Amino acid sequence: MDNSSTTSTDVVVIGAGHSGLAFSHCLSESSVDHVVLERGEVANSWRNERWDSLTLLTPNWQCQLPGLAYTGSDPNGFMAVRELVEFIDHYADVIAVPVKTQTTVTSVSGSAGDYEISTDGGTWKCRSVIIASGACNVPVVPKAAESIPESIRSITPHDYHSANQLDPGGVLVVGASATGLQLAEEIRRSGKEVTIATGEHVRIPRTYRGKDIFWWLDRIGISDERYDVVDDIVRARALPSPQLIGCSNKTMLDLNLMAASGAKLVGRLMGFNGNTAQFSGSLKNVCALADLKMGRLLSTIDEWIEENDASDTETSFDEAPQCFAPTNVEASPPLLINLEDKGIRTILWATGFRPDYSWLNLPILDRKGRIKHDGGVTEAPGVYILGLPFLRRRKSSFIHGIEDDARELSDHLIGYLNKMSVS
Repeated sequence: MDNSSTTSTDVVVIGAGHSGLAFSHCLSESSVDHVVLERGEVANSWRNERWDSLTLLTPNWQCQLPGLAYTGSDPNGFMAVRELVEFIDHYADVIAVPVKTQTTVTSVSGSAGDYEISTDGGTWKCRSVIIASGACNVPVVPKAAESIPESIRSITPHDYHSANQLDPGGVLVVGASATGLQLAEEIRRSGKEVTIATGEHVRIPRTYRGKDIFWWLDRIGISDERYDVVDDIVRARALPSPQLIGCSNKTMLDLNLMAASGAKLVGRLMGFNGNTAQFSGSLKNVCALADLKMGRLLSTIDEWIEENDASDTETSFDEAPQCFAPTNVEASPPLLINLEDKGIRTILWATGFRPDYSWLNLPILDRKGRIKHDGGVTEAPGVYILGLPFLRRRKSSFIHGIEDDARELSDHLIGYLNKMSVS
């Protein structure tokens, strides 16, 4: 398709990651004419925007998409990022996805039933648009980063590939969720001194009473909890990813592990005054809150076991309830650290990500630039969003969580198209 051409179809799906491909499969099952547009290759973000050693947080047996499940020899292992790319590539072949790769969407405009998608390879006209471009397009870096001394290197997880690329000296990792702790652990193992600035986080064990924690979240119904029944969906969607790592020895990745390895724990980063980094005094409180919430989750699991017949749960649960030590925080963690004196030469901002909707010219964004939606259904008729955290269920952002969301939204879309056809 040349740059001046215009092609029509019923539905345009933007993004050929696992979310966009899953939605494409659902549309194909219902014989809906559509195309998937992808700025790079299939699984582009996984292919090009992740660090070298990354593994999935979820076990292999949960790597399933509509029409394809994991059939490998290591169901309890964890896919490395290259293996996941291969899995998604294979999925694209299996479902014969109608994808246009190396096609960057530059603008989406129009109104109900008449949308125009401009790309660097031509224009598409369609009745419906699916935004599956991902939730982690742009690293979120706080404004405080603007005050970093010139002698300090500032990087994000998108820049980071391995500890070998870092400058000599210590590293301040800002953020203690999954990404922050995984990178802090790898950097510490490389021999560098690591300081972790810690804000709100979710602490959970890798395994509990003989089962992976994701097995439990599925079994007791937490993964399937819906967006329209929680008390505060805005907060639920903003919760940080849990402190987990996928590895063969089932390590519990938490602040205790990091402190035992020699990492320094401090509170949330507040700002800089020259070479001095300033931290909140809330470290003890945020760690105590994370411990409390983990205890509540494990108690919920224990109660579920007591209330259910073990013969129905694939295991006898001979293992007794486990106790985990509270997060060990020093009595008075430092509130000020002189970066030069401590030899810190790099700051790694593991402070989250946000989507990029700079190309979206539709009146569906809130004042923070996020898409307003009700479980993936936007205010623009026929425009849907897919692949965001807790979109319709707690499991929405995980590989195995996309199928239920995709099927429900595709049903909604097909109903919309049918209504348009008879009106």
